[in-house]
Amino acid sequence: MKAVVMAGGEGTRLRPMTANQPKPLLPVINRPIMEHVLRLLNRHGFDDTVVTVQFLATLIRNYFGDGEELGMNLNYVAEEVPLGTAGSVKNAEEHLRGEPFIVISGDALTDIDLTDMVRFHRENGAKVTIGLKRVENPLEFGIIIVDDQGRVQRFLEKPTWGQVFSDTVNTGIYIMEPEVLDEVAEGQVVDWSSDVFPKLLKDGEPLYGYITDGYWEDVGTHESYLRAQADVLSGKVDVEIDGFEVSPGVWMAEGAEVDSEAVLKGPLYIGDYAKVEAGAELREFTVLGSNVVVRSEAFLHRAVVHDNVYIGASTNLRGCVIGKNTDVMSSARVEEGAIVGEECVIEPEAYLSNEVKVYPFKTIEAGAVVNSNVIWESRGQRSLFGQRGVSGLINVEITPELAVRLASAFATTLKKGSVVTTSRDVSRAARALKRAVISALTASAIDVRDLEVVPLPVARFHTSQSGVAGGISLRTSPGDPQSVDIMFFDERGADLSPGAQRKLERVFSRAEYRRAFPGEIAELSFPSRGVENYAHDLLRNVDTSGISEAGLKVVVDCAGGTGSLILPTLLGRLGVEVLTVNNKLDEDSPTDTIAKQMRDLQHLGELVSSSRADFGVRFDPVAERLSVVDENGQVVDNERALLVILDLIAAERRGGRVALPVTTTRVAGQVAGYHGTEVQWTPTAVDELAKAAQAEDIVFASDGRGGYVVPEFSRTSDGIAAFVRLLGLVARTRMSFSEIDRRIPQAHLLRRSVPTPWAVKGSVMRAVVEAAEDREVDTTDGVRVVEPSGAWALVLPDTSEAVTHLWAEGPDSDTAQRLLEEWAQVVEQAEG
Repeated sequence: MKAVVMAGGEGTRLRPMTANQPKPLLPVINRPIMEHVLRLLNRHGFDDTVVTVQFLATLIRNYFGDGEELGMNLNYVAEEVPLGTAGSVKNAEEHLRGEPFIVISGDALTDIDLTDMVRFHRENGAKVTIGLKRVENPLEFGIIIVDDQGRVQRFLEKPTWGQVFSDTVNTGIYIMEPEVLDEVAEGQVVDWSSDVFPKLLKDGEPLYGYITDGYWEDVGTHESYLRAQADVLSGKVDVEIDGFEVSPGVWMAEGAEVDSEAVLKGPLYIGDYAKVEAGAELREFTVLGSNVVVRSEAFLHRAVVHDNVYIGASTNLRGCVIGKNTDVMSSARVEEGAIVGEECVIEPEAYLSNEVKVYPFKTIEAGAVVNSNVIWESRGQRSLFGQRGVSGLINVEITPELAVRLASAFATTLKKGSVVTTSRDVSRAARALKRAVISALTASAIDVRDLEVVPLPVARFHTSQSGVAGGISLRTSPGDPQSVDIMFFDERGADLSPGAQRKLERVFSRAEYRRAFPGEIAELSFPSRGVENYAHDLLRNVDTSGISEAGLKVVVDCAGGTGSLILPTLLGRLGVEVLTVNNKLDEDSPTDTIAKQMRDLQHLGELVSSSRADFGVRFDPVAERLSVVDENGQVVDNERALLVILDLIAAERRGGRVALPVTTTRVAGQVAGYHGTEVQWTPTAVDELAKAAQAEDIVFASDGRGGYVVPEFSRTSDGIAAFVRLLGLVARTRMSFSEIDRRIPQAHLLRRSVPTPWAVKGSVMRAVVEAAEDREVDTTDGVRVVEPSGAWALVLPDTSEAVTHLWAEGPDSDTAQRLLEEWAQVVEQAEG
């Protein structure tokens, strides 16, 4: 006996899950519903099966193929237009001649005893046997009433409660004799229940109903979809679960990795190669698909998560469905009945309320509260670029595919035959992604000079040399070992300007990438002596006079980063007694976390104090920034270190200008002015500082976060050059760090961030300007309001996150705190 599996339905009630995949492919415990149906048929000997397809038929064909993997023989029959339940089977008549056949839906979950149903059909000499099931609510189904022998007496399709005369409903599972197809008109829309069966009943043909005690669930709504998952996990339906029951009710598939500190409360299912981190909690009836990642402190209860989904830290998912390839970022919350389609991004702290439907390929902004369905709006990211280039989670947001597309877009903005440098930090992720970048560049007719693993200042230095059009450097994101930054440089070695970023984004968004002809594929080279050339130019351009005579002793922490490739050798050539720590390439810890940084600085302070060194410095892992410890072993915070170095430079130069962001304490203006030096206040964007540093009269620049520009050598941030410059200044001044610090006034600068939805950022800034009234307003970057006393507050919307930043400075901490509270209230009230 052959079988017909009906798999042509669109599943409109299940959208957005079925927006771009057919209903039979929806997974139940990580297997498509139709696969459960085919396995049931196979168990009962129906290994020769015809599948009727219509909506997205290719996806079904591609998934199941010829059925060999299931031990079956599958043939497909496609409908050009929907023909109804009977019409679609008639369309497959050539495969069904000469013997009875069974018809079953490919999108209903069941474990009905098909062997016993065939026995019932044959014993009763039935023309048609209809599978029946008793249900609590028959309103959505066709009702059938039978006599004591099981012979059908009456049909009623989808009744009202006033018409309900039985609780036995049609399951859509039929066994038929082949001549029944003679009752179906070819090429017309015909249904079994409303057209064929009533006519057969009227003609007195033997129609029987087989009432099954087995499980049957028509997975036609979001509620029934979630219920089907729970029923499988509860053992209510006899289907094969792909995995092992590692403890009562807890199923894990091959390769799944669950931390021992994770909390699992079954019944639940964890798919193959899924990963659950420590502190995550999975509660009853949660289902994870293949390759799902659940980060620490996430909470999932009755959540169904499809394949390749990323669940961020501290997320909360309850009674919802998350479509495949979707990223749910940290602290997001998705409530009961919410459905998120595939390839969406739910940004940090977003909230999806009950029953909300988010269609595929949408982005829900950080902090957004979504109370209605998201169908047409894209709500896409405003910009690829953040403060550190293009940043994101490794293999979640930043994948090799994305790296190829970004590098291709960058190459397209350059002329064929241009030269681009590539470089990376010590991490494996950066190494893998850089290979993708190099392939894309050379395939786009761009010659690549791969600097391999080098400090970031060295990469910028070589990018700024003549003949180079730009550079790409990859590093682990500061403070987040799970993320990576792809940084793009212009011909000066500086970060791309906003205009150049927009140009790259336009190419990227349109996918208008240039490709080289075979003869134009570019060259990859590996320049030699890159670090040595950098060191030579540095010592030639930066004033190191007096260092060897001063007999300085310093402690240097390389942080296990790329600075260890150059710093010890460089210091030896300067004649400085140096103690180096973490002088290695630490692949396992390629970035700074706050805890690691504070721990290392404390240790550095102890070493400086015990060894009686003049001072100590700690570089970040890419040697772009440095932190300072004074001769007493006390950590000098970045703001204070800036003032000390500014004081030393201004005192020595006695003129010129220094470039500092508008967020810097105005004590810097006092220090510079005391020595006859002027401050140029710049916007906070990274490229703005580099742009300001291009001026000939700029003698120093800093971002206030440990990044320093030494203009006589480089016009970009360079921790190594800043350290060499600092050595010369201290040696010639012959004053200790703490002595210099004591002669500088104390600053009282406070900062706060206020969450601000993107949609209201404009109105917030308008409210700030209005609240300033007749006070002095500076709009260099954001809105800085200056009080008559000289105290000031700055309100600055973040360019890449749904946040507004505030700074306030006064003559004392109380005044600064009062100002900060005042303007934070203005921002919060403007948000409504």
